[in-house]
Amino acid sequence: MAKPTVTRMARARIPTEYGEFQLCYYGNTSDSKEHLAFYMGEVAGAENVVARIHSECFTGDVLGSRRCDCGEQLDRSLQLIAGQGTGVLVYLRQEGRGIGLLEKLKAYNLQDQGYDTVDANLLLGHGADERDYALAARILEDLGVKSVRLLTNNPLKISSLQAEGIRVDARFPLEAGVHSDNEGYLLTKARRMDHLLRIEPSEISSKFNRLHDLESAD
Repeated sequence: MAKPTVTRMARARIPTEYGEFQLCYYGNTSDSKEHLAFYMGEVAGAENVVARIHSECFTGDVLGSRRCDCGEQLDRSLQLIAGQGTGVLVYLRQEGRGIGLLEKLKAYNLQDQGYDTVDANLLLGHGADERDYALAARILEDLGVKSVRLLTNNPLKISSLQAEGIRVDARFPLEAGVHSDNEGYLLTKARRMDHLLRIEPSEISSKFNRLHDLESAD
């Protein structure tokens, strides 16, 4: 199968509270979605570029939902990039780990019945995580990035970028605050999706733990 290609269609200056970024809009040969790059400084030809590959989360990124850590990770990434003065955030339109907003809302309802994020997706007929990072690699190549220091807790992002020819020089954790609304979500990431998170279960998650143990015994 041929690798997807990307085409930079427009670029504009975006001033933010963290400084001035450039926003690039990309078309591609894989889907009709609007994937983006948001970068600061001169990244063309640069190595060890601080980079975040961020999948769209309308509820977390825009509405400030506390069910996940996405909005906090997005904001923290921009702060870290601004602190370095150079870096890039690739924003992939892969809502709900690739299943789309409608199915994600259905998954939320299942989660409210006690299922974790993995089982909710599976019950809806989806994979636990349907995201793909090939377009992110092509966008980094288009920007001229030579290698990255990746902001992520997800080892799959590292291996996926490396498989696409992007050199990952280092990984930096991007951990969000843990509270009653997102603890089960974060525990599932750590336990069932191999995310590199330092999180210990508390009394908040006891109901989640009992339900998962019962399902595993079935």
